[in-house]
Formats: sequence, structure tokens, C-alpha cells
Amino acid sequence: MEHSSIPGYAYGQVSRSPVTLDELELLKQTVLFSAADVAALAQAGQVLAPQTDAILDVWYGFVGAHPHLLRYFSLHGQPDGDYLARVRARFGQWILDVCTRPYDQAWLDYQHEIGLRHTSPKKNVTDAAAAEPLIHLRYLTAFIVPLTATIKPFLQRGGHSDAEVEAMHAAWFKAVTLTATLWSYPYVKEGQF
Repeated sequence: MEHSSIPGYAYGQVSRSPVTLDELELLKQTVLFSAADVAALAQAGQVLAPQTDAILDVWYGFVGAHPHLLRYFSLHGQPDGDYLARVRARFGQWILDVCTRPYDQAWLDYQHEIGLRHTSPKKNVTDAAAAEPLIHLRYLTAFIVPLTATIKPFLQRGGHSDAEVEAMHAAWFKAVTLTATLWSYPYVKEGQF
């Protein structure tokens, strides 16, 4: 999907993250993220790109099967289908961004924007959605597990060796943990991130 056709996708057009590039570098060191992970993610991006819809089917199936997660796309128990569709398009692009974008200032800024879009000030605004006004931080963090556990079968379909699949999966885990950590910034009291 062409970036400009993704509703609400504003990469490179958002405000600056309060997290500095130096702080990002320290976070990368903390999750053991290296140049080898950059290469493994680039390889993963090639494997995952043609499977994005199937990956999203698994993830949306997971959310849809758990009412406590689906509620964040709903209001008074009624899921907002347009909202789900618009988020799905961005979620698909996020997969590619995680794998292929350089983790530079523009990437850091967009991670902050994604975090804000999970909190009360910006939740639902981008999509004029009728849904819960906040995604609780506990699910942002806990979602690292299903996003990581469910990606491995897709990585295995690329025809790579077991060692390459393991390297891609480890890099994905580090990247998802890094993004979820950055997304948590808007939830944290000032000075405590």
C-alpha cells in the first residue's frame, strides 16, 4: 500500500519526540540491539512484506477473540469497523517500518506519535473513531508477547536457514520491545521515563 493512501499515516510529519537520539541509543543497547539486528530486520522485512495481510488476520483474530482487547476499538460494546480498518492499514505499515526504516529522528518521532495515539489526548482523534478513549498501558506492554510469538511462523516461510530465522525473530523481539517502550512515554509521569 502506498504510504499516502494509508489513512492517518503521518510518518515524517509529526512533532519531535521528547526522547533524544542519545536516549534511544541507550535503549537500543539495553535491548541488545546491534547492527546484526538491523540486517536481520531488513531480511525479515522482505519475508514479511508479502504476508502482511495474513499477519494482520492473525493479530486481529487474537484481538477479536478477546473482548478485553476488542473493547479498545469499541464504544458501549459495539466495535467501530471503520476504526479497525484504518488502524489495520497503519499496523501493516508499522510492520514494514519496524523492519526497514532507519531508527533515526523521524522514526523516533513517529514512535512517540503512535504512543500518543494510544492515550486520552489523541486516542480516536486521527480516525474520528467512536471507541474507548484510552488503551491501558498494561496491554501495550503485554502485547509484545503475541506480536512476537505469532510472527515466527511467518518468518519461517521465507526459505531461510533455522539460524537466520532465529536471528530475524530475535531482532523482531528486540524491535517490538523497543517500540513498546517508546510508546509508553506519554503514560509516564514527567521525569520518570
